[in-house]
Amino acid sequence: MFKKWSHVFFSVLALCGFSAHAAVILQYHHVSESLPKVTSVEANTFRAHLTYLKQNEYNVIALDTLLEGLREHADFPDKTVAITFDDGYDNNIEEAAPILAEFGYPYTIFVNPALIDEQRGYVMTWEQLRTLDKQGALIANHSSRHEYLHHKLDGETQTQWRERIKQDIVSAEKRIEEEIGYSLKYLAYPYGEFNRALQDLVAELGYVGIGQHSGALGPHNDVTRLPRFPASGFYADLQTLSTKLESLPFDITSLDYSDTVTSQTQPKITIEFAHTPFNQGQFACYVSGQGQANLTWEGKNKVTVSAKQALNKGRSRYNCTAPDKRNPGRYLWFSQPWVITSSPD
Repeated sequence: MFKKWSHVFFSVLALCGFSAHAAVILQYHHVSESLPKVTSVEANTFRAHLTYLKQNEYNVIALDTLLEGLREHADFPDKTVAITFDDGYDNNIEEAAPILAEFGYPYTIFVNPALIDEQRGYVMTWEQLRTLDKQGALIANHSSRHEYLHHKLDGETQTQWRERIKQDIVSAEKRIEEEIGYSLKYLAYPYGEFNRALQDLVAELGYVGIGQHSGALGPHNDVTRLPRFPASGFYADLQTLSTKLESLPFDITSLDYSDTVTSQTQPKITIEFAHTPFNQGQFACYVSGQGQANLTWEGKNKVTVSAKQALNKGRSRYNCTAPDKRNPGRYLWFSQPWVITSSPD
């Protein structure tokens, strides 16, 4: 469902003659003082984030407005942001929603319908979600039960895996439509993990796939792996978050790598740029827990990035940034997530 007022936004935008700019999606989980800090932000910190957005004249819009605009290559005003929450925790309605209402900001909550149907005590009920929807929130798909969607069961074939995960995604979307009244076909990957097979399935089903790797969005982003900036725990600090909020997307024409989920402990990715509005010497990529990555340039528009040392088993990331020559003080930003399936030798 595309909110009724979204066409008004684009009409006004066209009349005002804004240039095309990047957009950023923020990701939250808990707004709480007592739950694990790695996925939580305290209410006063969350309020400080929204205050910063308001005082610095950020254009906070609904996620459907943002994603529909990307599809249509629409122009956005500078500093456009969408706010999202994963998992549908009960503190979203108790703590986050009243603060968001004070600022009049729209937001999206990605939920796991099977856990709601089982009446798990830590997630909101359908009635609560309908209340938030009436207040302007969007409710979207986070899979049925928050399982690792790219994992195969023991003895499961690729065909069986595809059918099982297809059923998971489609059934979750159906329950949202039954209870809330619309189907956005947005899937936030549980744990932010995805591989090429899952991306292909998401594309086949006509969904948008949304991760947890950092970066800004533009019209050239792959819609099966859209980035978001986590804004909880360690990432809640406004000094660093403010830099991310002003980030811009690289204009990337192709990404060449084996797979996001890989047994390679020093995976390589080759990035090809349509344009390079940055000094090559200022382009840098950073590896989780290691510092700067190895860079091998092929001309001025193509670079291969790899880790200097073997990555540990589990989730890792390459974050690539460069100062944008067109926008002093602002950074181009791209992130490549990895799930390493084997330990270093």
